[in-house]
Amino acid sequence: MERPAWAPRSIDISVPSVSRIYDYYLGGSHNFEVDREAARKAMEFLPGLPKIMQANRAFMRRAVRFAAAEGITQFLDIGSGIPTFGNVHEVAQKASPGAHVMYVDHDPVAVAHSQAVLADNATADVVAADLRKPQEILSSPEVRRLIDLNRPVALLLVAILHFVEDADDPYEAVAELREALAPGSLLVLTHASYEGLPLPPERAEGAVDVYKDIRNPLIMRSREEIARFFEGYDMVEPGLVPMPDWRPDTAPEDEDPYSFSGFAGVGRTA
Repeated sequence: MERPAWAPRSIDISVPSVSRIYDYYLGGSHNFEVDREAARKAMEFLPGLPKIMQANRAFMRRAVRFAAAEGITQFLDIGSGIPTFGNVHEVAQKASPGAHVMYVDHDPVAVAHSQAVLADNATADVVAADLRKPQEILSSPEVRRLIDLNRPVALLLVAILHFVEDADDPYEAVAELREALAPGSLLVLTHASYEGLPLPPERAEGAVDVYKDIRNPLIMRSREEIARFFEGYDMVEPGLVPMPDWRPDTAPEDEDPYSFSGFAGVGRTA
């Protein structure tokens, strides 16, 4: 298998990557056949996976524009993945020129590609770090350069927490991040769930098993379990809802049924 210039030498391109699988769902070009094979296998059980990912991205863009309209000019996107069209820095800096955007990911491909995309952007950067180690993120020189934690920040945890197992205590990680944020900060979050899927959970489990097989377990939590991540936040209307129902730009009834899988919400610190 030939290694393209954007793939760091340090990564094993024979092993599927969650970031590259996500890129494939969105129609991106930064993926390999091994990623596409895993994605197609998951889609045998959940054919609407690309629609779910598109709804996830559309929510993220609406939430970023909302944050900018609320006067927030700092964005910390953890689990940012491989940049695609309409990414956080593009949306935020269009809505609020000069906005500071910090991407965080532990996938070397996502970090390398982000570095290339952001090379000429003085107010956006990326750091290699892991959500499960919040203090390493908060104390990194890259974050300290761009993000002033004494002012409100929009913290994005979009389609990332369902890859953190309970054994790694994702609730504690989110709480640590919340404690570091200034009053008026926002938490922007999406999470996978069996709730809302237009097919039986037993069938969806086949797709979950694909992620388990590539050693990136997909943790499907209930709405109640997802709501726990917002402890310490005041929910922004309309609360924790299916992604197309959060302040939609178009009529939700026009959306694909798969788009209503999982939940999205925004919370504000007091």
